[in-house]
Amino acid sequence: MSADSPRSAKWLRAQRWVLAQGPRRATLALTLAAGVMALGLASVLAWLTGAAPLLPTLAVATLCALTIAPLWGWPLLQLLFDVERRRAQLDVLATRDELTGVHNRRQFLVLADREWSRCRRYEMAAALLMVDVDHFKDVNDEHGHLAGDLMLREIARAVGDTLRQPDLCGRFGGEEFIVFLPHADSLGALDAAERIRERVAQLSFEWKGQSVGATVSVGMAALDQSHESLSALIQDADEALYAAKDAGRNCVRTVLSPARQRGETKPMVLR
Repeated sequence: MSADSPRSAKWLRAQRWVLAQGPRRATLALTLAAGVMALGLASVLAWLTGAAPLLPTLAVATLCALTIAPLWGWPLLQLLFDVERRRAQLDVLATRDELTGVHNRRQFLVLADREWSRCRRYEMAAALLMVDVDHFKDVNDEHGHLAGDLMLREIARAVGDTLRQPDLCGRFGGEEFIVFLPHADSLGALDAAERIRERVAQLSFEWKGQSVGATVSVGMAALDQSHESLSALIQDADEALYAAKDAGRNCVRTVLSPARQRGETKPMVLR
């Protein structure tokens, strides 16, 4: 049976419905269904065989169904829910950065490549941000790695608070985050980058009696026709990030791709 067959689709819908009910409601529904089926089968058998009296037969069948279904159904449903819960936990571990909770690098690239392809296909505007924590090594050296971990979590939360629902955020590695902004032209992306920079600059947390702050440098690249792949867009944003660092950090910079510098292409149209 193929994954996209009608029967498979019905089974998946039924499975989702059962999981949405929870173990108790699902067991109750199974018990009621078993009772109705027992009544129906007992009635048919009694009518075919001419068994009498009918009422005691129905009573015994219903009692057996209402007794056996919970005894067998509850453990099986509990096992099903435990398996589903563990599968969901594994999905989170496979797609989320364990420290910050944002997409890990692999999952981000998968999702961003899908969005990049869609924006290229329909000529929609998009942009990408590279966000790097300034002097992060100094924080680890002075306050310890646990303080650095807390700083990364706070920055990830601050970045997420500034983004829209369709935007993607991931941890690209170490102290570097990456953001894909669909339906954002260069001006909108620069505005988003500046909001992130300002929000992080306002962060301050206490660590062993000391106040620790943070700043970030942000590089932005807007999608245009010269970006033949997502990696090309990332490369331009990475170059812009280095320009922000060279400018003294705690700032936002963007650089034009070589094709745009030569006037051979133009940005995607915002729709």
